[in-house]
Parts: sequence; structure tokens; C-alpha cells
Amino acid sequence: MKGKGTRKITTPQSLNAYIKNICDIMRRSGRAGALQYVPELTWMLFLRILDENEQREEEQARAVGASFSPSLEYPYRWRDWAAPEGKKRLELQIGTLGGFMSFVNGDLLPALRRLKDKPGATSRQKIISEVFSSIEKTGIDTERNLLDILDKIHELSLEQVDETHMFTLSQVYEGLLQKMGEKNNDGGQFFTPREVIRVMVKVIDPQIGETVYDPCCGTGGFLAQAYKHMREKAKTADDVETLKTRTFYGREKENLVYPIALANLVLQEIDEPHIWHGNTLTGQEVYGGLFAGAPVLFDVVLTNPPFDGKEGKDAQTRFAYKTGSTQVLFLQHVMESLKPGGRCGIVIDEGVLFRTTENAFVQTKRKLLNEFDLWCIVSLPPKVFVNAGAASKTNLLFFTKGKPTKEIWYYDLSDLNITKKQPLTVAHFEEFFKLLPERNISERSWRVPVEEIQAKNYDLKAVNPNRKEKEDKRTPEELISIIEAESAEIAKALGTLKSKGI
Repeated sequence: MKGKGTRKITTPQSLNAYIKNICDIMRRSGRAGALQYVPELTWMLFLRILDENEQREEEQARAVGASFSPSLEYPYRWRDWAAPEGKKRLELQIGTLGGFMSFVNGDLLPALRRLKDKPGATSRQKIISEVFSSIEKTGIDTERNLLDILDKIHELSLEQVDETHMFTLSQVYEGLLQKMGEKNNDGGQFFTPREVIRVMVKVIDPQIGETVYDPCCGTGGFLAQAYKHMREKAKTADDVETLKTRTFYGREKENLVYPIALANLVLQEIDEPHIWHGNTLTGQEVYGGLFAGAPVLFDVVLTNPPFDGKEGKDAQTRFAYKTGSTQVLFLQHVMESLKPGGRCGIVIDEGVLFRTTENAFVQTKRKLLNEFDLWCIVSLPPKVFVNAGAASKTNLLFFTKGKPTKEIWYYDLSDLNITKKQPLTVAHFEEFFKLLPERNISERSWRVPVEEIQAKNYDLKAVNPNRKEKEDKRTPEELISIIEAESAEIAKALGTLKSKGI
């Protein structure tokens, strides 16, 4: 139901402003930072969109005489308890003071968490249950603020958002996830810049029918972008069904992030995101119900393992090459998870590439070159992850399982100055994509035979032999005269300040 007198949302800016307005109410309601208000907004948006989707599916089923089993029954559907004219909401509002908040915390949220335990629970019911797995109660401070937020979220319907100018809600939601990843929010470990993800997906180019896996999926950015990329290739209803239900697999450890990943992927139109909740490296499972029936090996892996992580003995015992380095263990896991002919794009800290003093690093890289074709390394600029609060210098590695590496094609972007206001964009990769098919040589690109890498004890660091250094051709005399002139200018300025008694 559309609010009286509200205007249609017709531009990206108006939708962004509308969501910001909701976030402002949340901030004044006790959900101060993005790490607090994004999870709160996530479950509300999720229920809003789920209800609208199920109403549409029910109408479509009725039109063709088919049966339809909703995931949620009265009074737990959005239209019952959250919509301004909802029967349950109206009943609660004329009841005892605080009754609405008591219903949300004491009835609605526990009922949603228990859905997966129902006999014969559907995959969608299991997903709903897991989205609410770590939400004990709403963090909104008062009933009035909660109702205001629900009213605003209710306006975000297909009726309200003008589809002819549709800037999808999922894109706005991505912006919210980015706020979670900003430095002062301590969420950087969960966020990979979307432009980096787009480049990696474009290089790997997953095809319909291939499985896509991210063993540390965070909020689901790689899987969501891979879906967008593959959706454009869909020709038939079966293609779409394959993408929505049998393509995307991931693992995530963090209790805060796992439900957000599920909600994000459902908002992106992936009906069945197969996300396993637990520690990928130790194998310790929290909930694996959505991963049931997942393949052992995958066609495509796209991932960004956590930087600077350290794992204990319980993780190391599961791997051939023992190390506390989370990234090296994840690299081993990825190598074990690929099908023969499978392709991987992975973000790796530069320290992993050049470190040759620890056995596990050398052994892992030797295995990579012996059993995989490491066909491309992109040296990214420093500060690519500055918005996520990580200072690590990183590289993108692309490899295929099944034949040894003969030579590596390097592409160097390390000289670019990346800042918060001037982030890395797909435009910076324009030449890269032109050169990639033939692995051509340029000022930024070169090839290294595997024998050279082996001779350096598997140091994979990109050292560009073609870069033209900008040489300072000024003579010592010229430099001295510049320094003297500037010194005189400074002395004059100081004299002026002193004469004014400063």
C-alpha cells in the first residue's frame, strides 16, 4: 500500500536520499554507526522485499491455476505486522502500551529464527531463519521510532519506486555495505572495493552452468557481481533458474556478516545462496544446512582472503604446508577446491608473493606453479583498500588448474596514487583488458619465464623492467639556486610576521 501523497522515487539520488533518511532515524534511535544500523536495516528490507516477492509469486500461481506455499504465514508476513494498515499492527497499536515492541522481540524474531527447524522446511525458510540467526531483538530504542522506520521502508515497493528509472535497491544496499567497510567502522575485513571485484569477474568470465565459490565471502560481493555478469548471458528460463538456485556457493565465519551476506544475495535476486556458516580453515561448522548437496570441487573461485590473519594449530593440521598465515592457508584451500580446468581470481597481499624465508610460503607457491597455470599477476597500487582501513599492498592472481605454469604475464598499476576521493576504477584497467588476450608487452606489462621465478626461490613480486623512470635532469647548481631563492622567500615572510609582533 502506498502512502498518501508520497512522491515516486525516480532517480538514484532520490532513492539514496530516501535510504539515508531511514538511516538517520536509526542513528538517533540508538543505532549510531554503520556496523549497528546496517544489520538492522538489512533484516527489515529483507522482510519487505520477501513479502512483495511472495505476493507476486502467489498471484502468478493463481493465474495459471497452480498451488503456492508461502514461506511465512499470518501474523509474520510484512503485510500483517509492519504495513501501516496491517491487521496485526493495528491490533497491537490499540492494545497495551509497548505491545508492538513486545511482539517484535518476543514473538516475530524468535518465530523467524525457528523456521529452519520446521519439519520439511524449504530452502527459502532456512535462508529466512539464518538471516535472523544472530538477531535477538531490535536495537531501535522506542516504539515510535521503530514504527517510523517501518513506514518509510514500506514505501520502498515496486509501486513506489519508478521502474522506468529504477536504480535497484540492491545497488543502494551495496553503498550501505561500503559504509560498514569504512575504516572507523572496523568492518574493513568484510569489504572488497566493488571496482576490483568487477575487474576480477570480467577477467575470469564465469559461464552459465559453472559453479562459483568464495571461501571467505564476507557480505557476498564476489558472488553478487558474478551473478550480475552471468545474468546478462541467460537466454532461457532454465538458465535463470540455474543461476538463481544452483550456481553460487560460499563460506563465512563472522556471526555479524553471515546473515548480511544471505540477505544481500537474496536482494540481488539469487533465490538460493548456498552459504556455509563456520570457519573454513578449521572446518568448525555453525550451520551447514544451506550448503547441503554442494559440490566438492568448483569451476570458478573468486575471493579476497583476510589480510594479516593468524590461524592456530587446529587450522594448520588440515593443510599440507603448515603456517599461521591465513592467506597462505586460504590459497591452499582454493587450490584444493578447484576442478581440473577450474579458474581462480584471488586478492593476495604482496608479502605472500615475495616472502621466501618460510617453508610453507615457498612450498605453496611451488605447488601453485607446478600444478596450475598462473597466467596473470596484476600489481595493484598502494592504498586500494584505504577505504576499508587496510594499508596492505596487494596483487591480483589469476590461475587455472591442470597444467604447470610456463610464464607469468605481469601488469603493473603500482605507480597510481589512490586516495579516498580518487579510488581505483575500471577505467584504470582499460589498457590491461586490451593487452590481456595476447599477453602483450607494454610500459606496464611484461612476461617472466617460470625458470626465473624458480631461480629466485619462488619470489613472485612484480618488478617492472619497462617502466620509464622520470629523471630529474636539473644540475646541482640549479637545485642550489632554487633552494636559496626559496630560503630568501621564507626569511622575508618570517621578517614580515616578526615586524607585526606575531
